[in-house]
Amino acid sequence: MKQVKTAPKVGMVSLGCPKALVDSERIMTQLRSEGYDFSPTHEGADVVIVNTCGFLDSAKEESLSAIGDALQGNGRVIVTGCMGAEPEQIEKVHPSVLAITGPQQYEDVVNAVHRAVPPVHDPYVDLVPDQGLRLTPRHYAYLKISEGCNNRCTFCIIPKLRGDLVSRPVHHVLFEAEKLALAGVKELLVISQDTSAYGIDIKYAESPWKGKRVRAKFYDMCEALGEMGVWVRLHYVYPYPHVDDVLPLMAAGKILPYLDIPFQHASPKVLKAMKRPGNVDKVLERVKKWREMVPELTLRSTFIVGFPGETEEDFEILLDFLREAQLDRVGAFKYEAVQGAPANDIDGAVPEEVKQDRYDRFMEVQQEISAARLQAKIGRTLKIIIDEVDGEGGADGRSMADAPEIDGKVYLRDVPADVQQGDIIDALVEDADEYDLYAVVVGK
Repeated sequence: MKQVKTAPKVGMVSLGCPKALVDSERIMTQLRSEGYDFSPTHEGADVVIVNTCGFLDSAKEESLSAIGDALQGNGRVIVTGCMGAEPEQIEKVHPSVLAITGPQQYEDVVNAVHRAVPPVHDPYVDLVPDQGLRLTPRHYAYLKISEGCNNRCTFCIIPKLRGDLVSRPVHHVLFEAEKLALAGVKELLVISQDTSAYGIDIKYAESPWKGKRVRAKFYDMCEALGEMGVWVRLHYVYPYPHVDDVLPLMAAGKILPYLDIPFQHASPKVLKAMKRPGNVDKVLERVKKWREMVPELTLRSTFIVGFPGETEEDFEILLDFLREAQLDRVGAFKYEAVQGAPANDIDGAVPEEVKQDRYDRFMEVQQEISAARLQAKIGRTLKIIIDEVDGEGGADGRSMADAPEIDGKVYLRDVPADVQQGDIIDALVEDADEYDLYAVVVGK
């Protein structure tokens, strides 16, 4: 009897942002189609892939540590991702890695796996589910619409690592979204470096879709995604004027009433140094207009405190902006110098203790805002998507206002036994704190 060879096993470590997670899923899908299997542990794998993040020094340290753990636990390691764009940094610390590739170099990663552990047989298409392999739970998925970025923010090296904007053809985006929806995905999280710039590099090229022509444009893509019967959540949206056009889709229930807009600061002087849009008054006017159009709109943003040259006056302008804008979800980062970023050459470095003080004050103001906005939801019935069920009448979920991993949760009680992960149910909000809601299931 002919002995059947065991499929080689690959370990996968994915670090960094959701865009890197999508890269990892693409690599895994290709390898699975070629007969490879995957190991949850380093020790059980024939080779380990580490998809790195290289945006901040702290992220680089985490990546180098993960590579070290993989080398210690396995010994055969392939490195890819953003930090792979600067291989000398990896080679200096870990000279024994088998190969180093940069971001989006899927073919090079797969070839490196072939060299380390050759596939045992030809590909079988039925080894891969139609929607590909994913690292997220089956009820939500990230939908990456482009690579790279045309912006030149002085604190960022993403264009250096990932290049200029390269948009996917719109029919490719929609076809992937449809496959995910048919496979049971209930929530699509649209991601890129600059989601509202989608299609500008390909001159908004039209593609055939469902018997009509669809442009590769932010609004048109959102409109088509809104017809798929799933939650569609928009991330990394720059506040270009045409973003206003999508608000009617939110008001109509086609797209989730949620915008993730990285404002970064509010002081015109600091924004100019960052090479970011700087008309704060206009931003506040638009926020007011958006909320008039869509009262249920959730606004999430990120900010940097302690940017070079930031004065106490600049910081107070930022706090005033927070108080007036009343953003629902906010993340803050203390400025961290990134090797190769133009901001390193700006005078006026802010001492670390001042950065920490400003960060603490920033978060104190935002926590008060967040708590008040969540308190206003007590007594309301909301749609909740279930992330985890404990089997004892409790569950964790999220409302339309909550993106996975980065926003708050809804903690549920009196959950019926037939409720499963991915279900969308109604729940009455009973309590709230600075970040989370507490609710009871109703209508089941």
